[in-house]
Amino acid sequence: MPEKELLAAGKAEEEPASVSADTEQAVAQLAAARKRVLEEVGKIIVGQADVIDQIITAFFARGHCVLEGVPGLAKTMMISCLANSMALGFKRIQFTPDLMPTDITGTTIIEEDVHGRRKFVFQKGPVFTNIVLADEINRTPPKTQAALLEAMQERQVTAGGETHELPSPFLVLATQNPIELEGTYPLPEAQLDRFLFLVKVDYPSETEEDQILLSTTLQSLPKLEPVLDANMILGFQDLVRRVAVSPYVANYASRIARSTRPSDPKAPDFIRKWVRWGCGPRAGQALLLAAKARVVLSGGFNVSCEDVRTFALPALRHRIGLNFAAVSEGHTPDDIVARVIDAVPEEKP
Repeated sequence: MPEKELLAAGKAEEEPASVSADTEQAVAQLAAARKRVLEEVGKIIVGQADVIDQIITAFFARGHCVLEGVPGLAKTMMISCLANSMALGFKRIQFTPDLMPTDITGTTIIEEDVHGRRKFVFQKGPVFTNIVLADEINRTPPKTQAALLEAMQERQVTAGGETHELPSPFLVLATQNPIELEGTYPLPEAQLDRFLFLVKVDYPSETEEDQILLSTTLQSLPKLEPVLDANMILGFQDLVRRVAVSPYVANYASRIARSTRPSDPKAPDFIRKWVRWGCGPRAGQALLLAAKARVVLSGGFNVSCEDVRTFALPALRHRIGLNFAAVSEGHTPDDIVARVIDAVPEEKP
């Protein structure tokens, strides 16, 4: 059956979500806020629309991102602008080979009060903010990487037997430099799996680069106005989680993830030929959460299979391991994900 007919058949199977008037109003508010955030960020950042869209989608889905790109593509500036447009706390941590876990999470120190009495006090590290930029995370040893990833997963820090909650909302945006890999510590696959998206940041077009050169060589940059605050963002994140997904769409996401596993009996032949390991259950979760966020940010409330496909590349590319045959033939994880999307039809099993 042609793809358009399959899509039409799939949508006919789906039942539209029941949405209250209050929910409809909240959805409309979030869609309008997204537009305003993009306008504010666009005052400084030229181009990179797909990258910004993926970061915002992950943020409202409560997921962390890895940004991969060569130096000089405004990754830090982009993240800083997003934080400013949302009136959120922002801190940048430059990862280096000598960075210690306590440099990120904080440490317990001895403090003396005015009466000369001493006590242990926890001094919070830079992770205690809303948006953390982990710059060049692959340049620090695994022990320090693990300290940040634990905070990402648990959204808390334990020190001296006490647990300290991290602020909400909380988002980690880690950057990786794909060049100059000597002396680096690439994130293991199990830790990469904890990131909702791996976002590829590419070079701007010629027109965009002309605009960048003209706008960034002025005396000062425009001032950004905050559009959202922390309480509003938490409410919108809850709204994304409340979006209903039909069993049909959930099964589609599940079949995409399962089709990347060489051991699955329904996996395509090219998966068995080129893939060492495929996606785990977190991949399906990432597909559905991203689809939910995309729908709400667009002003809707009903998830379709098309929404699931939209962010398949950033959600799956870091969850697939290629074997030597695939690499020697010039294949990439993006190629495999694209083939899987083409191979998995929109039909019930």
